[in-house]
Amino acid sequence: MPNQREIRWSQLKVGLLVIAALVVLTLLISLMSGTTGGLFTRRIVVHSYFTNAGGLKPGAPVNLQGVTIGAVEKVLIVPSRRKTPVEAIMRIGLKYGAALHTDSKASLATAGVLGDTFVDIDSSKATGPPLKNGDEVPVRANPSLSDVIKSSQGTIDQVNVILGKLNAMTDALSAGQGTLGKLLKDPNLYARATGTLTEMQTMVTRINEGQGTLGKLVNDPGMYNRANDTIARLQKVADAIDAGQGTLGKLVKDPALYNNLNQTAANANHLLAGVNQGRGTLGMLAKDEAFRNRLNATIGNLQSISHSLAAGEGTTGKLLHDPALYNNTNQSVLELRRLLAAVRANPKKYLVIRLKIF
Repeated sequence: MPNQREIRWSQLKVGLLVIAALVVLTLLISLMSGTTGGLFTRRIVVHSYFTNAGGLKPGAPVNLQGVTIGAVEKVLIVPSRRKTPVEAIMRIGLKYGAALHTDSKASLATAGVLGDTFVDIDSSKATGPPLKNGDEVPVRANPSLSDVIKSSQGTIDQVNVILGKLNAMTDALSAGQGTLGKLLKDPNLYARATGTLTEMQTMVTRINEGQGTLGKLVNDPGMYNRANDTIARLQKVADAIDAGQGTLGKLVKDPALYNNLNQTAANANHLLAGVNQGRGTLGMLAKDEAFRNRLNATIGNLQSISHSLAAGEGTTGKLLHDPALYNNTNQSVLELRRLLAAVRANPKKYLVIRLKIF
């Protein structure tokens, strides 16, 4: 039977073994938490305020540009902050403090669509001083999944309306309603379309066989030869024009004709210059105010005389418009003709010559 000393020694060995196990467990925990700097690594405590926790829980990782640098220690509600009542207290390894700035932006993110929520800090555009223990990390507003769903609710409703209309349209087509529905369901329309295609096939066959006007146009070698001959003649005409032959060729190539046209244009310019300077009748008509006034007065007088003649005023006007004057003149002419006829028939009756001798 063991004595008291052996029992105490056994108890001591068991105690030392337990202590050694605790030390090893502590070291393992420290190694497993290496992303935050280890168990004995110094840390700083910072906090941020959010409008909604979004499922954030204590122990959630804190990432900087995608790298875990700490963990969320507490998630609290601060009633005094109405707009951002959720406070997230974070412990971050001190060695990462230089990478965090007072103008860094913190936001809530999720690992995938249905993953856990964590804090993501962005320092890519931060230029402020490094964070200190107890500082606040400003929050960047990111829409949550619920916000995205709410904002897209209107679009979803519109899509549902469009889908409903498409279903109604599909039902109408299946029932053979409307033009497109009849096109899909009407057997008579199908028969007419088939007949039209058959007639078109017949037409194409006849054209290929050279029948009809279009068939001859496509298959007749004589028409091709005539068209080719016409093109050859047109080429000869173009060559003749290019060589300066014929009237059109001289018009295109003859320098004398160009010189004449140039001289004519120069004369026309000289004439227009004279008109602009008031020389000649046309120049006076264009530039001389007195001449233009006299011409206007003359035209006005002619118009007045024309109106008087049209109204039957004066001798000439009565001559044009008075029927009595016309009748009297006509009667006088008739009587004069009768008198001349009578004189020719019996001149002795009207012509008597008397001679007296002194």
